Amino acid sequence: MKADIATDTARVVESLRSGGIALLPTDTVYGLAVSPEQPDAVRRLGAMKGRPRDRHFPIMVASPDDLLALGIEIDQHAERLLTSEYVPGPLTLALGFRDRPTVSWLNGRVEVGVRIPDDRRMLRILRETGPLLVTSANKHGHPPGETVEEVLAQLDILPDVIIDGGRLRTVPSTLVNCRCQPPIVERVGCVPEDEVQKILGLR
Repeated sequence: MKADIATDTARVVESLRSGGIALLPTDTVYGLAVSPEQPDAVRRLGAMKGRPRDRHFPIMVASPDDLLALGIEIDQHAERLLTSEYVPGPLTLALGFRDRPTVSWLNGRVEVGVRIPDDRRMLRILRETGPLLVTSANKHGHPPGETVEEVLAQLDILPDVIIDGGRLRTVPSTLVNCRCQPPIVERVGCVPEDEVQKILGLR
C-alpha cells in the first residue's frame, strides 16, 4: 500500500536535509530533487544524470513570494504568467534578478528556470524545505520514464529516497523565457504556445 502524503513528505524532507537525492512524482514527469544548500548532493545529481557541469538545474518553489526572497525579478510579463490558470502548474519561467541573487547557491547565475508545481505532495515538501533544485528524472539527452522502474533503468546511481506515483505522462512543462522582450517559448510542453501568447497579450 502506498504511503500517505504526510509520510511521504517526512521521508523526503529528512533525506533532502541530510544531503539526499529524492525521486518523486510531480504534476508533469518524475523529478529528481536536491537541496541547493547541499553541494555534494547537487554534484551527485549531475553525475546521476550525466549532465554537463555548465548546465544549471531549474528550481521549484511553493509560491511567488519565494522567488522575490531569492532576489528574482518579476516583471509585468512574468506577473501575468504567474497569476494565470497555469500556475501552480506546468509552466516554467526563465527569469533574471533584480540586482543580484540573495543566496550564495545562485551566485554566478544571470537567470534561473523556476516553476510552482500543481501537486499537493510537492507543495508540502517545498513549504518545509524552501526552494529545491528539481530536474526531470532521466539521463541527460534521454526522454523521461513513465514509471519508477523505467526511470531507475536509466540511472547509474540510485536516488536515496523513492516515491512511486504510478505511471505518469512524459510531457514536460512549457518553458517561457521572460528575459527576452517580448518573452519567447523555448520549449512547448503541457501549455500550448498560443495560450502563453494570449496570457501575455501578444495575440
